[in-house]
Amino acid sequence: MALAAYGVTKRYGDVTVLDQVSISVPRGQCVAVVGESGSGKTTLLRTFNRLVEPNEGRVEVDGADVATKDGVELRREIGYVPQDGGLLPHWTVQRNAELVPWLRKDDAIAHLARQALALAGLDPDRFGARLPSELSGGQRQRVAIARALASRPDIVLMDEPFGALDAITRSELQETYAELRKRLGVTTLLVTHDLREARKLADRVVVMRAGRVEQDAPMDTLVAEPATPYVAELIRRALDDGHTPVSHV
Repeated sequence: MALAAYGVTKRYGDVTVLDQVSISVPRGQCVAVVGESGSGKTTLLRTFNRLVEPNEGRVEVDGADVATKDGVELRREIGYVPQDGGLLPHWTVQRNAELVPWLRKDDAIAHLARQALALAGLDPDRFGARLPSELSGGQRQRVAIARALASRPDIVLMDEPFGALDAITRSELQETYAELRKRLGVTTLLVTHDLREARKLADRVVVMRAGRVEQDAPMDTLVAEPATPYVAELIRRALDDGHTPVSHV
């Protein structure tokens, strides 16, 4: 398994955000974690790059306990696309894309960044000198994806990467990332509130509610054999109108 969590619990004071959560992501696959706001999906994602330290349980990357790894080095090895993109506003597109190769002291930093921008659908000659403020929302997210992929990581964590975009731009970026993932063989853990997005991008879907896993299965199994009333209602509403996000269920 490229990623695995075993009995992970995270508490903030008296509030339990993750409650004995166990999931796994086989190498080369994409697993989507869906759930309403407060379900614990982003907290779970961040345990894999040690932005969140669990109170109990074990988190592994490539079979190694992340608690034994230096957090900074771990985050340089794993691609990460936060919800807002997280671009540095005073850096150009090119320099943003160079960030991780620069931190890792990779060879040919500029070449890696330009290659990643091109893979993400941005012409580096046209966009490389621009600032993030000079880009559209979709273009900024393409830069964020390029930055995450520039050092060619084996694993990428994505936290609602397309959630703030309009429907057309979101669909275009979903297709771009689906093609990139297959071409590069990247293992992906994707947090999303959109079941359509999960169906489009993921090999398997983990449904979370109130810090627990309700069901972990391929989308077709969720539809045919929902494990709980919550999953059944989630699927019913998504299928009824074709666009209801989890946060509205």
